[in-house]
Amino acid sequence: MERDDSDREGVQTRAIHAGKGENRTRAVTPPIWQTTTFAADSSEHFAEIASATRPTEFYTRYGNPTHKEVEATVVSLEGGEAALLTSSGMGAIFTALMSTLRQGDHVVAQTNHYAGTTTLLEEMPQRFGVEVTLVDQTRAEEFAEALRPNTRVIYAESPTNPLMQITDLRAMAELARGRGVTTIVDNTFATPVNQRPVEFGIDVVVHSATKYLGGHSDVTAGCVVSSREFIERAWRFSLLAGSILSPFDGWLILRGLRTLGLRVGRHNANALALARFLEQHPKVERVYYPGLDSHPQHALARTQMSGFTGMLSAELRGNYEDAERFISSLRLATYAASLGGHETLVVHPSAMWGGYMTPDERRARGLSDSLVRISVGLEDERDLIADFTRALGS
Repeated sequence: MERDDSDREGVQTRAIHAGKGENRTRAVTPPIWQTTTFAADSSEHFAEIASATRPTEFYTRYGNPTHKEVEATVVSLEGGEAALLTSSGMGAIFTALMSTLRQGDHVVAQTNHYAGTTTLLEEMPQRFGVEVTLVDQTRAEEFAEALRPNTRVIYAESPTNPLMQITDLRAMAELARGRGVTTIVDNTFATPVNQRPVEFGIDVVVHSATKYLGGHSDVTAGCVVSSREFIERAWRFSLLAGSILSPFDGWLILRGLRTLGLRVGRHNANALALARFLEQHPKVERVYYPGLDSHPQHALARTQMSGFTGMLSAELRGNYEDAERFISSLRLATYAASLGGHETLVVHPSAMWGGYMTPDERRARGLSDSLVRISVGLEDERDLIADFTRALGS
């Protein structure tokens, strides 16, 4: 059983011990319940579990003991009352939104989002009959101005991908309070180590657990955290949507969670050191990182974040080809999508998103041709700095 004072324990202690009460075996490392279905004792027992809410031993689309331990751990780290695992981050985002919205509803969201979220928001009017208004997330008053009588969701991401803009979570929660509006925040970049939106009054938190929660670039998963009532509603939607995580992938997320505090602390330190180095380099025009004093929202970030993540972006003094040459010159950083793993990854946003954004659309979102996004890994700081020094010099 978990101790009554667990909410006062440090984040890494909770990362290690939270959820262990769900492990009914004597195994120190919990078993993987690698099964699609569970046996019933009788027809009466079968009928009971088949009609239960979130049964863990009926059919894995409904629940699984491995998932239950993961969900309990995430709840302890993130706050809220309950959690639901999904098979991807987009599965979590889609489940959270669509278990809340109906045809004719309205969503207020940000101009800058993860690309998959942007596409979903763009297609909502035609596919689902849901209106969407996008606002500048750096100006809290724009959220208020965009509200309508049929607004049901305010959706945010903080920090944003890839320009690391910050949304005022307290202002967002206060705006929705008493209006029948559900607030949803994507906390993937920050992680619960650096930011806990529930503490500021946010209703729902979503994660691409593929990223920092998993931490090893070997599993795709998502997670929704909220009240028990919301998660039950999201679970019922997920039964139809079918974004179900496998037991083995759930176990991989649990393995990653056990070291989350240690890993994110190192990500934070490495990213801040690299951001400071890049900001002073003559071949870098600008660095986007909320931990820098030069970030226009640094003061706001300090009020709602305890660390500033392992993500940053740098705009080089050059063009598209210069950014490509710089990336190809790096030895310790891999040119690959995704983020939050133990290795440093870099992408060129103009190249990655060029297939579905025109140059004008990219420029409107502040994405210059020389922008490089960096997911700073766990390598030794001096080695990372030396690698970036050499690549910029070349």
